[in-house]
Amino acid sequence: MDSINRNQPEHNREDLAGTDAAARIREMTKDAESCFFCTTPLPGSDTGGTRPMSVEEADEAGAMWFLSASDSHKNAEIEADPAVRLFFQASKHSGFLALDGHATISRDRQRIEDLWNPIMKTWFTEGKDDPRITVIQVRPTGGYYWDNKHGDFVAASKMVVGAAIGKTLDDSIEGRVSP
Repeated sequence: MDSINRNQPEHNREDLAGTDAAARIREMTKDAESCFFCTTPLPGSDTGGTRPMSVEEADEAGAMWFLSASDSHKNAEIEADPAVRLFFQASKHSGFLALDGHATISRDRQRIEDLWNPIMKTWFTEGKDDPRITVIQVRPTGGYYWDNKHGDFVAASKMVVGAAIGKTLDDSIEGRVSP
């Protein structure tokens, strides 16, 4: 069932937990900057529960922070079911992360101030004092990642050499993420 990994001469699996998992989440979300943020859709939702969102911050514990409008479908869906799934892609060929998590919504003015970026005025026309702004915190409960161990250049080089000699030379690394 996993013939590609069986043909791999290098170690390519590493599950991450605790601080290692949180560090990987911070690194990958910083590189990706945004994700598909998936909720359980409510009847009548045009998004099907999935929409792109910018990650404003990933903290030391691996929790991610977003700003959202209080009157959005997303907020209503989180209030009905706080279980969410986030999908990240940092580059064309590496830096993939799928996370399950628990979302909470607040109106913490200090967090809004900390996370605010002037470009957000596009969505919050009254600026950082817009009464519709809420903070969504997602605490990951688990997930899975796929990445390169040594960067895209080394990974591409190994693939070219592997193809030339007919051997699986893959620089990938993957595993569970358990914060």
